[in-house]
Amino acid sequence: MNGPRRSEYAVAIVGAGIIGLFTAYHLARAGVGPILVLDRGFLSSGASGRNGGGVRQQWETRATVRLARESVASYRHFGRDFGYNIWFRQSGYLFLAETNADLDRLRPVHELVRSEGLHSRVLDPHGVGRLVPGIAPGAVVGGTYLATDGILYPFPAVWGMYEAARGLGVEMALGLEAVGVATRDGRVNGLRTSHGSIATPKVVNAAGGWSGDFSGAAGLEVPNRATRHEILATEPMKPFLDPMVVRPSDGLYFSQTMRGEIVGGLTLRHPPGADRGMASSAAFLPRMASALSRLIPRLGALGVLRAWSGFYDDTPDGLPIIGEDPRLPGFYHANGFGGHGFMLAPAATRRVARTVLGERTDLDPSVFGPGRFTGPAPPSSVERLQLG
Repeated sequence: MNGPRRSEYAVAIVGAGIIGLFTAYHLARAGVGPILVLDRGFLSSGASGRNGGGVRQQWETRATVRLARESVASYRHFGRDFGYNIWFRQSGYLFLAETNADLDRLRPVHELVRSEGLHSRVLDPHGVGRLVPGIAPGAVVGGTYLATDGILYPFPAVWGMYEAARGLGVEMALGLEAVGVATRDGRVNGLRTSHGSIATPKVVNAAGGWSGDFSGAAGLEVPNRATRHEILATEPMKPFLDPMVVRPSDGLYFSQTMRGEIVGGLTLRHPPGADRGMASSAAFLPRMASALSRLIPRLGALGVLRAWSGFYDDTPDGLPIIGEDPRLPGFYHANGFGGHGFMLAPAATRRVARTVLGERTDLDPSVFGPGRFTGPAPPSSVERLQLG
């Protein structure tokens, strides 16, 4: 591309993933303009095009449960609102417990979710077996299950938000990299790009796995770290599995698509940082194959169609960073979502937009604000259920 069409914008949003696009849409709906959304890659080149499509409401933190519940409600009528079918099916999320200690760790999540009015259930091995036919005998002692969690197809969601924001006049600049910000009197007054600079008083960092790097380019020290996670898709088989299945002990997660493929991943330790790229590792396929076939033996005969990887944008407390940075007025964070930007995007970005508009939100800054990492006290909440 040749660069922005204007020399000045009311807001510039760095990152054209689901977080950046939803934020642009909410701001445009509020009458803000002109707005520029720029991305170094193509549409869906980042985590928004590389995830497993899970949308769950089971979390350790009450505020996150509430954001997720609101997001699920939004995804239920996405097709009506935006004209794109995201194939959202509420077939549930099942967390597996291999030991009684694992089950004890899941029970507080279950109780919190129920206290928020969601009908979570604790299952014994028989109940798990009914949801996962063919699970190996003795593989689990139980699990927790929420039927209103679900799975969607990410690409039409991204395309839908892209077209919705463009329809409201938002300018999209794909293949344009943000390289830093300009300041005056201690606040943002411009954005530097690979095709020159633009004037803007407000910059939103929604760059996902690259958000820590971009914050650093703006002169801000942040705790975000990009961590690479891998995923695969198998050849199709006769449908047998409805829920997304997650095993917290090793980060295994998988679901079956409506066409019959098994799609899932497993947590492997890779060096942090986005500079090593998003290639698949030699260790992933055998580890994933072993984990799946031990849990459900008949899956061992499946062939793998493809494997890929993407970045989580992780924070030390497992919670996203939302709001204006107190060290640089005009610089707004919409990042740190781990691998769960899609799960929280509709609700979280409403709060991002309100913050950019100068409005108060219902988010506790000690839980979600960027200032929680700059004070003497540690963050007040921690979310450890960062998988699947």
